[in-house]
Amino acid sequence: MNHSIQSADRATHLKIVVVTLVVGAALTAFGTSLRPSTDFVQTVHVIKAGQPTMISSSGTSLVR
Repeated sequence: MNHSIQSADRATHLKIVVVTLVVGAALTAFGTSLRPSTDFVQTVHVIKAGQPTMISSSGTSLVR
């Protein structure tokens, strides 16, 4: 057994790479399965504009 990554042989490095790839693939599959389904339909509510409104205000602020 190699207790240091610096003194590890080729087989140990290969095991580390394989485990990393398997865990990465598992996390990717898990994350993909959490996506919402594409069957979800969103509806848009249309708001129609009414009559134009005139707004006037005499409460303006004055900065000197």
